[in-house]
Amino acid sequence: MKLTSVQLKMVMALILAVLFFAVTYSYLPKSSELPEMTVLEKKARFKTLIVPAINDVHAELMVQYQSVLLSIKSASDTNEIETLKLEYEVSSNEALLMALKPHPKSVAIAQAAIESGWATSRFFNDAYNIFGVWSFNEDEPRISALKQRGDKTIWLRKYPSVKASVSDYYHTLGTSDAFEQFRQLKMQTEDPFALVKKLNRYSEKGAEYGQELTSIIKFNHFDDYD
Repeated sequence: MKLTSVQLKMVMALILAVLFFAVTYSYLPKSSELPEMTVLEKKARFKTLIVPAINDVHAELMVQYQSVLLSIKSASDTNEIETLKLEYEVSSNEALLMALKPHPKSVAIAQAAIESGWATSRFFNDAYNIFGVWSFNEDEPRISALKQRGDKTIWLRKYPSVKASVSDYYHTLGTSDAFEQFRQLKMQTEDPFALVKKLNRYSEKGAEYGQELTSIIKFNHFDDYD
């Protein structure tokens, strides 16, 4: 069947339209959104991605803490102790031990769940930033938040791995002046429900933040990891 000139023009126009949309679509940014998941699937994925790293970092920190504690008691390895004091910006052995001792894993897991939206947030997917840690250093890897505070851009640190994010989180709670009471209390108790009450300065929610952490730990039995 021979096509008329009008029909040929229509066919050519259709072909060009298809080619145009195919080429245009190839340059569109691909969505990084996760597929729809049930609550159980989301939590199972979160545990697979986050809990092993928290277990590893906690175990490594505990070994270091025990080693430093032994060195202090025996008055040995003083060079290592002085180096660690510089790293953690402390002057006494007591303050160093408070900085080094890792807090219960249940607290870290609950905070990871809140701050990363159960490992679904853009900050986690694009930067492995599990705990919502801000960046104030323009020379370090980081990504911008979608919202601004006034006319200022909010930046968050970008990490090379989940484990690096967990390590930095423990270091932050071990060094920041905002969590001095938290560090003091963890030397007296391993009770996560007591400790989360000292994390009110981690979030703008204040005391409500500790209550939220308590609920998450209890409901999900995160204290079983301690």
